[in-house]
Amino acid sequence: MSRTVSLTIDTIAAGGDGVARNEGLVVFVPRSAPGDVITASVAGKGHFARGALRTILRPSPVRIEPTCPHYTRERCGGCQIQHIQYSAQLDAKQRIITDAMLRIGKRDITPPEIVPSMNEWRYRTKLTLAMRHRPGGWIAGLHPYDDPGRVFALADCPITDRRVVTAWRELMHASEFFPDAASLRGSVRWTDDGPTFVLIGATRWSDHSRFFEAVPTLAALYWEPEDAPRQLLGDRRVRATPAASFAQVNPVVAAVLREYVFGVVRSFNPASVIDAYSGAGDLAVNLANTGVAVVAIELHRDAAQWAEQRLAPPSRSLVGRVEEVLPRLAPADVVVVNPPRSGLHADVTEALAEMPNNRAIVYVSCDPATLARDAARLSSYSIQSIRAFDMFPQTSHVETVCVLTPAHAGAAAVS
Repeated sequence: MSRTVSLTIDTIAAGGDGVARNEGLVVFVPRSAPGDVITASVAGKGHFARGALRTILRPSPVRIEPTCPHYTRERCGGCQIQHIQYSAQLDAKQRIITDAMLRIGKRDITPPEIVPSMNEWRYRTKLTLAMRHRPGGWIAGLHPYDDPGRVFALADCPITDRRVVTAWRELMHASEFFPDAASLRGSVRWTDDGPTFVLIGATRWSDHSRFFEAVPTLAALYWEPEDAPRQLLGDRRVRATPAASFAQVNPVVAAVLREYVFGVVRSFNPASVIDAYSGAGDLAVNLANTGVAVVAIELHRDAAQWAEQRLAPPSRSLVGRVEEVLPRLAPADVVVVNPPRSGLHADVTEALAEMPNNRAIVYVSCDPATLARDAARLSSYSIQSIRAFDMFPQTSHVETVCVLTPAHAGAAAVS
């Protein structure tokens, strides 16, 4: 049974909810801001509960009117903190990282410096939408934050590059050629050659050629069937880089982050580097060009092969899962890891903990919680430095670079 209570919001939690306390109960309230005085409908027993915002009795000084109509009207879950001033968003992300490292990682750190995004809006060069077939045809959109099973039709996404939004509109005009299915997912990414599209779902797509012909602006078309590998079905690209593989969605901040990671790695004067979860291998290639022997590891074959084409011996690119490949490699002076949101496999942290003569681990993370968990597993390493990069304005997500060095080597001050 729920009850309505008055709350003062203290902070923002990792998922973007405001956090308040009421009679020993920690309450998480979506769409609230630090400093808000509110009433909320609260249900739950024990120490934690989720609340639904009812009224704002006194708004926080950092609360603003959201820019996107979908954020309020459809309760879009794509962004979580669009109702908070940008400077306060950065403060919240600093606390999210610091709290995760303390609670999960058992590491007491100084709140890290956070590099802001140069663009608070229109920064995303990739947009993934859910598609549903309705009696009137297909719609493509996102989920309300409080109803993940529902999809609303997206008119615009103000954090996404306009060219990507336009490409989505053009794709939907050709939706009559989609596979026969009740639901699908799709992803548009902007590249130097134009938009690429990945369709996810269904087991048969007989009209893919007609679809590709109907969208002449598409640079490439991929299909990822249910329980089957991704296929390239159409290609108009001038230079076939692995655009459908993993790449950061905020290219401006990504470039700053890459330069920072490159500098950090070079500061250890390594003769050898392992670049795990290497993507298309840009970091590996840049390091190899300075004379470092690099082994890049990447699961996606097209990205790994693209890296291999640009690496000269003794540097090389290996295809495979990092947890399977890394334990078989010779030790390296520096290991760079840039895992997915789930963090490092336990076998990876075990291999890193046992690696002899390793000068540093440079961990690029998109989730402070899994970074903190992995830092706890790497107890023989000290944190030399932490810096955050706001790759995802208007959302609660943040990119973090954590430099770990063997504890016996002595650690510099955490920053």
